[in-house]
Amino acid sequence: MKIAPNTVVKMHYAVLDNDDNSIDNTFDDEPLEFIVGTGYLISGLEEALMSKQAGDKLSVSVEPQNGYGERHDNLMQAVPKSMFEDMEVEVGMQFRATTDEGEQTVIVIGIEGDEVIVDGNHPLAGITLNFDVEILDVREA
Repeated sequence: MKIAPNTVVKMHYAVLDNDDNSIDNTFDDEPLEFIVGTGYLISGLEEALMSKQAGDKLSVSVEPQNGYGERHDNLMQAVPKSMFEDMEVEVGMQFRATTDEGEQTVIVIGIEGDEVIVDGNHPLAGITLNFDVEILDVREA
C-alpha cells in the first residue's frame, strides 16, 4: 500500500540541521506512527512521503517555509521579571503567554537585570531540517 491521505504510517526517522547536529532520532527507540493528512507532520516531510510504501528509505531536506517557518525577530521581547511573580525563572523554561494573536508558547532565552527575554518562535524556526526516513508499514486508517 502506498502512503496517501488517511493512511497510517509507521516509520523511523533521524533529523539533523545543516551543521549535522542531531535534532531527533527514533532508530534506537519506538518508531513514529501517525495518520497522514492530520497535520501531525510538517508539510515538507509529509509531501515527501506521499506515494512511498513499506520498505522505502529516503533522505529529504525541508526548508523552513515547509517546516517550522522562518524566524521573526518581533516574536522576541523583554518583559519585566515581575510578570513571573515569585517564580525562579531560568533560561530554557517554557511558558504559555496571551498575545494579541491568542495563546502562544514562549521560551526564556535570557535574563538581563530585571528583564526576562522571551522568544515566541518555534525552536526549529528558520532551520533547514535534513531527514533520513525508513518506512516500516503503511495501512488503512
